[in-house]
Amino acid sequence: MQYPPTAPELLTALADLLETRLLPALPPELRHEARVGAHLARMLERELSLDAAPEFDATAVPEERWWAALVSVVRADLAVAKPGYDAWEGE
Repeated sequence: MQYPPTAPELLTALADLLETRLLPALPPELRHEARVGAHLARMLERELSLDAAPEFDATAVPEERWWAALVSVVRADLAVAKPGYDAWEGE
């Protein structure tokens, strides 16, 4: 029996199909829509692959730890929306 693919694996396959097989065959006026679809599939794949980030609740975190908690939530969001930006260590 084969192992069923996971949702992230299916989304990656969909994005690959859109970008590599269908995009070159589409007329120019439909290519943008295929790129958007592939991008959405990749965003969903990343979101499903990451652990769910805890919601920021200022009342549940001592005041001196707010910043660290907020940074943690924002980094998790950036890992999905802008991979690579979540590793930034600037001010």
